[in-house]
Amino acid sequence: MTDTHAIAGVPMRWVGPIRISGNVAETETHVPLATYESPLWPSVGRGAKISRLVDKGIVATLVDERMTRSVLVEATDAQTAYNAAQAIHASIDELREVVRGCSRFAQLINIRHEINANLLFVRFEFTTGDASGHNMATLASDALLSHLLKTIPGISYASISGNYCTDKKATAINGILGRGKNVVTELLVPREIVENVLHTTAAKIVELNIRKNLLGTLLAGGIRSANAHFANMLLGFYLATGQDAANIVEGSQGVVMAEDRDGDLYFACTLPNLIVGSVGNGKGLGFVETNLTRLGCRAEREPGENARRLAVIAAATVLCGELSLLAAQTNPGELMRAHVQLERDNKTAKVGA
Repeated sequence: MTDTHAIAGVPMRWVGPIRISGNVAETETHVPLATYESPLWPSVGRGAKISRLVDKGIVATLVDERMTRSVLVEATDAQTAYNAAQAIHASIDELREVVRGCSRFAQLINIRHEINANLLFVRFEFTTGDASGHNMATLASDALLSHLLKTIPGISYASISGNYCTDKKATAINGILGRGKNVVTELLVPREIVENVLHTTAAKIVELNIRKNLLGTLLAGGIRSANAHFANMLLGFYLATGQDAANIVEGSQGVVMAEDRDGDLYFACTLPNLIVGSVGNGKGLGFVETNLTRLGCRAEREPGENARRLAVIAAATVLCGELSLLAAQTNPGELMRAHVQLERDNKTAKVGA
């Protein structure tokens, strides 16, 4: 008989520690990564090593945070939709009170809209404390939608979610307007570390970033992305910390910036859609609770601070893996040799066990 409550086991290891500074956290911490792609562990580990060789480590700056839900209403015509939109924006203070009445932690911070024919898409933007905020935003939006249908003439219900949010889809709007935590990570690596640890040069990494991440992604039709494999690190981190793994779809959108500064390497990763929470769905599992506690994200802090800490640790982890992979790809054959050797060692270890 099938066990409907079984748990799927994914191999997990702690790598690091990673040294992090910035406007959210000053810390040096190991990070958990759950993945079937075993070469990811040493790859992120190499980036983490570099972070410890630099005084400030990875400087992580949280520049914005918001969770969104877009409702959809149908108007009798475009003019009515326009009038409704104006009324909605004019009543934002009243709508904020509606949100306060249905949630302790959700706060309505902005409203945006778009009209298509007689359809009005309304995008509500919230802060949601330490939760990633999917359910909280939906609950608040449901209350807001009910209020709008009662108070604004000429509109009727179409959907609680109009896909203008946008949840778990690769779209331009999230990168432009933001959904989740927007974090920029930066690392300035001295020339000797680039050469001795990464076995490459700043000039080679800059050239590869332009040709691969920027031009290659452009030719492939990428949407607000210019990176090699943000999704790898995010998935490993999300699975290990009880996040909704489907959010790597928009979370993996982001841009890598690399500059050759007289032989030193300036390397930065911008992640505008980093959706994480330190409380909520998925956090009740024992290993998740242990991992979040070890990361320092279950401490007694003001609402939202643990989730911000988790976000910058996730973003720093992404930078470690991204830098390591790009460095490897500047050298012919290095990436494949590493994969073959690491996977062979992994298989041997399993047989030996």
